Amino acid sequence: MARRIVVKIGSSSLTSEEGGLSRDRVRFFASEIAHLQQLGLEVLLVTSGAVAAGFKKIGYASRPKLVYEKQAAAAVGQALLMEAYQEAFSAHGIPAAQILLTRPDFSNRSRSQNAQRTIEELLRLKVVPVINENDTVAIDELKFSENDTLSALVAALVKADELYVLTDIEGLYTADPRKDPDAKRIDRIEVISDELYRIAGGAGSSVGTGGMRSKIEAARIAMGGGVSTFIGRVTEPGDLLKAAEGSGRGTYFTTSLHSLPAKKKWIGYLAVPQGRIVVDAGAEEALLNGHKSLLPAGVTGIEGEFHPRDVVEVVNVAGRTLGRGVTNYASWQVTAAAGLSSDEAQRRVEPSRIEVIHRDEWVTTHVKEASDA
Repeated sequence: MARRIVVKIGSSSLTSEEGGLSRDRVRFFASEIAHLQQLGLEVLLVTSGAVAAGFKKIGYASRPKLVYEKQAAAAVGQALLMEAYQEAFSAHGIPAAQILLTRPDFSNRSRSQNAQRTIEELLRLKVVPVINENDTVAIDELKFSENDTLSALVAALVKADELYVLTDIEGLYTADPRKDPDAKRIDRIEVISDELYRIAGGAGSSVGTGGMRSKIEAARIAMGGGVSTFIGRVTEPGDLLKAAEGSGRGTYFTTSLHSLPAKKKWIGYLAVPQGRIVVDAGAEEALLNGHKSLLPAGVTGIEGEFHPRDVVEVVNVAGRTLGRGVTNYASWQVTAAAGLSSDEAQRRVEPSRIEVIHRDEWVTTHVKEASDA
């Protein structure tokens, strides 16, 4: 099997100082990716830039803020963006294919499997899939929080070996290097903790939308699926190859986890949870460290309305996310059985099986505290 990587490029890396699309930057990144493909790697590109490419073209003085304005800019900009990529890759004899995705393309298993098959065929034919969110039609509740998240989900979907999230900062620092001259880069991370989120800060550029926190979240999703991640800067010829060789200008997030089976990958990272189940300390310990199923006795409450076979999120009493699983109970059954013994729950609500969530349909997504790391 050829080594497979996903490269994510943000708006700030693709646009000019005036805010429009920089064809020179597109050509540069296409050249870097073409070099990797020529070395035998399979490369998928997740790109931002449609709104940034389009807003000047249709007369906005600055990046629009309202949803319909951004969607109008994306409708124009997506065509410009894809035209630029096709032209740039053609210079290296490589076809480029456009793939526009929304959240339901991942949360619906049949749609995600179809997207995966399409991508596999493109890679077989040596075509570079150029993937972006379908901004023109996506609505808030079905949108990705950032294209960083999209890139991680794509990496999980296609069973990539690595994810490269390219940004205008050379990785994760102990403080914001643009403000603190004493900030030091963290070269390698094996466990993502709350402390990392705290030091990541938030702000992106005026052109892009994603800050370092969203990139760390992308790394967390990718690592959970067995995909190592690089977050860093690629600005000079050969920089992407250096990143792929382990000497890039950025932070490497390594994982010892193997790629999850397709079903667990869908449960943990691709599906959209339909509700939440709150559990007590005993159930938390059993799920995270005891490799046990969730039983009614450990449940303290629910949020939302869901049905048997829906994916739900599980949180502790403090609201910390522990993981996701497929529920065997409807929300009303969980409420009625919360805190009861298995025998009493069986008599009261007659579930299809006694486990609220069976261990085989559970995925831990818990972020460790700094003291646990």
